[in-house]
Amino acid sequence: MTSMSDASGFGTYPGLTEAARIAVASSLRLREGETVLIVANPERESLEIASAMYDAAAAAGAKPSLVVQPAKSQTDYAEDAVIAAFDSKPDAFVSISAEKLGKDREGILTPYDWNGIAYDHIFHYQLHGAKTLRAFWSPGATRAMFARTVRIDYAALKASCKAVSGALSGAIYARVTNALGTDIRVGLKGRAPKSDDGDFSEPGSGGNLPAGEVFVSPQLGASDGIIVFDGSISGLGGDILIREPIRCRVEGGFVVEITGGEEAAALRDSVESGEEAARKLGREGSMPPDKAEAYIRNARNIGELGIGLNPAAVVAGNMLEDEKAFRTCHFAIGANYDEDAPALIHFDGLVTRPTIVVTKADGHEAVVEHEGELVLK
Repeated sequence: MTSMSDASGFGTYPGLTEAARIAVASSLRLREGETVLIVANPERESLEIASAMYDAAAAAGAKPSLVVQPAKSQTDYAEDAVIAAFDSKPDAFVSISAEKLGKDREGILTPYDWNGIAYDHIFHYQLHGAKTLRAFWSPGATRAMFARTVRIDYAALKASCKAVSGALSGAIYARVTNALGTDIRVGLKGRAPKSDDGDFSEPGSGGNLPAGEVFVSPQLGASDGIIVFDGSISGLGGDILIREPIRCRVEGGFVVEITGGEEAAALRDSVESGEEAARKLGREGSMPPDKAEAYIRNARNIGELGIGLNPAAVVAGNMLEDEKAFRTCHFAIGANYDEDAPALIHFDGLVTRPTIVVTKADGHEAVVEHEGELVLK
């Protein structure tokens, strides 16, 4: 059988075939006869990784299908054919997109309901609600990144994720500080941390490859303080390394002020674009007015606190890898992962060398990181 990589005319990138094999065998644990939907963009890096995944899935006896659509930003809709492909109820899903899979037009207008929880994307409904599939997504992945960061010791990663997740479980808040001025208290009461440890073998499980973080959706309206992004930041213009730190003032769980230089201005513009996109959907009737108001408001929500744990990851201006790097944590502005703060955007930003201290309901404190060094092992 001719491989997808051979048919496409791609050469063998060092380590990529082995990384794809590990993704299939160790992360997704695909079995013979299972169906796999792969979505990519018409860009060399995306297509080459997707082709390697197609070949690895086929070699495992699975039944892969590859769909290619134009690259999508955070506020773009996915192509109708991509959304329709989920109707086939694939056992596994892989997104190798330059940035995003794209919004679900019908899902935003008429959300999918699962036991009283509304999902505005069929993918999220199948993954988190019905739990009919498992998945990983690698937005912005390059061949070099995928080959280097996917071939790691997953047993060691799982142990680190378990330790950090255990510290965050049952916490009522975390205080995050660093030498550049970050000082924020993040409410965590009632929130369960999630581990992106690379094990996506069970229906309903999913995360990034490269893997390597523990993340949590902060308690709504319960974060206050200052975040100084100083590593890298994502926005509508893509991911960038930060030259002049971006200072964000947070009150009641929302970013109320963004100051700094050019990078801060770009983040402000990106957040405001997310607000305006939601307003437009409301004006057009594509979203009920009350729902549009929630999407506008949540464009400034603190949607995530994450801690990087992948030993092969480096901070290089690609958020998929940057947020997994040791000695960093990241916050997201926009939608969260608990599906109760929907927004059209989700922008991650890195804080380097943080000190993270969590407090439990009984007053017990646990230091997760001290000046970037992982205390919990």
